[in-house]
Amino acid sequence: MTKLSLRDALNRAHHQIMSADDTVVVIGEDILGGSGVDGGQELGGVFGVTAGLAARFGEARVIDTPISETAFVGMATGAAMTGLKPIVEVMFCDFMGVCFDQIMNQAAKARFLSDGRFDLPLTIRTTMGAGDGSAAMHSQSIYGLLATVPGLVVACPSTPADAAGILKAAVAAKGPVVLMEHKGLYGEMGVVDEALPPVPLGKGRVVREGADVTIVAVSAFVNRAVEAADLLNAEGIEAEVIDPRTIKPLDLPLILESVKKTGRLLVAAEDAAFGGFADAVISAVSRAAFSDLRAAPAAITPPDAPVPYGRKAEAVWLPGTDEIVAAASALATA
Repeated sequence: MTKLSLRDALNRAHHQIMSADDTVVVIGEDILGGSGVDGGQELGGVFGVTAGLAARFGEARVIDTPISETAFVGMATGAAMTGLKPIVEVMFCDFMGVCFDQIMNQAAKARFLSDGRFDLPLTIRTTMGAGDGSAAMHSQSIYGLLATVPGLVVACPSTPADAAGILKAAVAAKGPVVLMEHKGLYGEMGVVDEALPPVPLGKGRVVREGADVTIVAVSAFVNRAVEAADLLNAEGIEAEVIDPRTIKPLDLPLILESVKKTGRLLVAAEDAAFGGFADAVISAVSRAAFSDLRAAPAAITPPDAPVPYGRKAEAVWLPGTDEIVAAASALATA
């Protein structure tokens, strides 16, 4: 066992994956350097995840591209159809608006339209999340939107071990997987198995057990939910915190098992307030376990507005631990 940041766990997983399988290639903008600043390949891109890959595996397998998400996601989709296993880095998930046709109409549909003749082992890594003052076009979290696309697997890890393990599982999958990494978690430290074993897609985890209210939290909200659970415990409220890890397929049985015990559900997510992940989970639980609910489910999300510029405005826009505590407390006493 060793202790790594989420960034370093992902980097180590890339090295292990590419060493074990020479059909894996990495494609993306600035993955050889860092926006032209000094340091070159040692930087490993804007967020440091691809450090050392080109030096070790060569630029035939670590391909730095022009600024055209449509081109390189399309290129990777074709490469996946013909036997390679591309890992594509889209620098910010906001830029998926540019290449959404390639993702939704090509990558996600290829296995269906070919009647299964094509596997599509394509992994798309991208960043998401507010909290660092990057404003409306570099801070979105669109996992709920992506999860509506048939054929896509969408994962949002919150720990170094899960990030590395899900990446390994994604590369081994037969269909496209989008791995969404919260920028605010890259420095998050955690104990990992040095082998970085795969984490099964579609399996969540109980982060903290409790009997009074179930909190389903995604990505960076997991830490806030655990902090909230500590504060709630001081009020005599036991909160169970669930990290779904994979948004789609969702580990609904794990959530239903918890709700059957607690009778109350709170979903904390950073994506859309309307029609997003929180709405989807509440809808699914209400349909499957309505009789187990002792109170109407609740959601903690940002407002239905773009991420504002400036840290003070952003702090008002982005819910935190206090909002989770208030909502969970209201549910537990309802």
